[in-house]
Amino acid sequence: MTTTARTARPHVGTALNRVEGMEKVTGRARYAFEHSPDDLAYAVPVQATIARGEIRAMDVQKAHTVPGVIAVIWHGNAPRLAPADNAELAVLQSARVAYRGQYVAVVVAENLEAAREAARSLSVEYAGEPHDTELRADHPRLYRPDQVNGGYPTDSEHGDPDAALEAAPILVDATYSTPAEHNNPMEPHATVARWDAGGLTLYDSTQGASSVRATLAALFTMPPQNVRVIAPHVGGGFGSKGLPLAPVVLAALAAKHVTRPVKLAVSRQQMFAVTGYRTPTIQRVRLGANPDGRLTAIAHEAIEQCSTIQEFAEQTTTPTRIMYAAPNRRTTHRVVKLDVPTPSWMRAPGETPGMFALESAMDELAIACGIDPVELRVRNEPDADPESGLPFSSRNLVACLREGARRFGWADRDPTPGARIEGRTLVGSGVAASTYPVYRSPSQATARLEPDGRYTVRTAATDIGTGARTVLTQIAADALRTSPDRVRVEIGDSALPPAVLAGGSMGTASWGTAVVRACEALLAELDRRGGDVPADGVEAGADTAGEVRAEERFSRHAFGAQFAEVGVDVDTGEARVLRLLGVFAAGRIINPKTARSQLIGGMTMGLSMALFEESVMDREFGDYLNRDLAQYHVASCADVRDIEAAWIEEDDPHLNPMGSKGIGEIGIVGTAAAIANAVHHATGIRVRDLPIRLDKLLR
Repeated sequence: MTTTARTARPHVGTALNRVEGMEKVTGRARYAFEHSPDDLAYAVPVQATIARGEIRAMDVQKAHTVPGVIAVIWHGNAPRLAPADNAELAVLQSARVAYRGQYVAVVVAENLEAAREAARSLSVEYAGEPHDTELRADHPRLYRPDQVNGGYPTDSEHGDPDAALEAAPILVDATYSTPAEHNNPMEPHATVARWDAGGLTLYDSTQGASSVRATLAALFTMPPQNVRVIAPHVGGGFGSKGLPLAPVVLAALAAKHVTRPVKLAVSRQQMFAVTGYRTPTIQRVRLGANPDGRLTAIAHEAIEQCSTIQEFAEQTTTPTRIMYAAPNRRTTHRVVKLDVPTPSWMRAPGETPGMFALESAMDELAIACGIDPVELRVRNEPDADPESGLPFSSRNLVACLREGARRFGWADRDPTPGARIEGRTLVGSGVAASTYPVYRSPSQATARLEPDGRYTVRTAATDIGTGARTVLTQIAADALRTSPDRVRVEIGDSALPPAVLAGGSMGTASWGTAVVRACEALLAELDRRGGDVPADGVEAGADTAGEVRAEERFSRHAFGAQFAEVGVDVDTGEARVLRLLGVFAAGRIINPKTARSQLIGGMTMGLSMALFEESVMDREFGDYLNRDLAQYHVASCADVRDIEAAWIEEDDPHLNPMGSKGIGEIGIVGTAAAIANAVHHATGIRVRDLPIRLDKLLR
């Protein structure tokens, strides 16, 4: 992006306060569960108590005796749905049970208390079958999926990695594992569903109103225009609300059955079965290098799980394909179908667990070569994308490493593990790289000059707490050559021009492109009219499908460097993160205030992954044991004393009209590896299996 373009855009790049801030802090912002149409009923789901088998009988009589119960819906009386590509959406369509926690019935009542009581009293008889819920590297049913999430090839290979690894003077060969992790947004999934003569209206907690509309219309065999999804405010998602899942289908199905509006909220405990999670991984990383640290070979192999009813293969090894130069390379993914819920998106799926393994292995290689970990990464910087050979649109990983090292005081680090002790605390520091792809998807928008001289911009984008309204206001203001206070942005409604979901760190890039083009079209129309504005205003629209399809071929990625300082108590093994610093290269930062929030939020989530998060499977019952926030631990502000996110100036003209890259996910990538590397530096103990618990350090 040129200096001239920057001068012409005074609002993009400024720390504008959230335009909906007062609505949120005063409680005027209404979330899905807070909508209450007339004649509202309440729905409470019933979940399977076996991990595999079939429903033999459903005794609903006792449930119907509870005062206020309207209906008990199960596969024997549920409305029929059209077949779906995602079998998780075939709610109450069969007697089969594919995993413990799957929906087997739903109770609808006049109030929530009655629905809960009746749901507890429902008697379900099962024919249970032997189940398998254990992911292991030697599982006999491992297979190669056709592709992995994002449409990436399952495997990739260049050169002869086996021969190069065998001949390498320095070899790192290690296996790393990450546990199942569950998205726990502040607002649990919730839907209010209402049918009327016009079709179906949903107030839904979703990351994509347009995608929910398309999916529900197909399931209920109706035109998309007969479904309206309204999501003005969403209390976080982290990917779990990116795709339509069983709860929204169940709410719509229940409302159709009772011919009344129905409200359904997923409890925190239920979320551990029906709203997706990050698959556990087992990853083998092999790095071959010369004594100077230059890589000769990389092999990264991942093993994951999915359910028996729906394949989801996370793209765990894909970041390894673009990170470092090596002439011989291999990445693979293998999956096993288990009697478990279907994994789905969780913040930076693939990159997060994959970069933990790769960046931990790079730290081990640095030690084996006797080279500083920052310098090792710099020495293996590629000139072009190692996988595709395409030029990078911009790549400033080295700049992030250098700037991060300067800010962190890395030069003063004694590389000897266990050398620094303060009282009864061993102190160490670690580094890891971050990366995330740059995506842009087709979206539409309209821009309108109102009779009062203000502007209204509309697109079906979703703000999941990231500040989408605010940055789109800034983008529109600059494109219209006006001030933000003269622009109103309307989002969160499938009745607006279609927009891609808020996921993959592509929201702002995709929506922003559509908004810029719509605003440019409006200005062109105003110029054509010569200032003649009719009484009802002037509107113009844009569809970016053609522009996105025609974009030049570049390898587009954001990069970053994470630095961590960790203290480990020598008596208890308790690890505390003392400092976290992330330095990122993510194109032009549209709003420094919201950007810092997103980056620090991601880094905090990465800290949580390193030290706390772990969904523990009970193999006997096929269920996760720690299904609430009392036992599923997440990091809070007390778990890091000093956390800082910074970025370097990066001009990239090959992205979008704003020159921006997504920042919602890159903050989590690499953080866990930086912390694990710091723990090794502090203690000399290499933890390859997350999370880093006390027992792993007390030896």
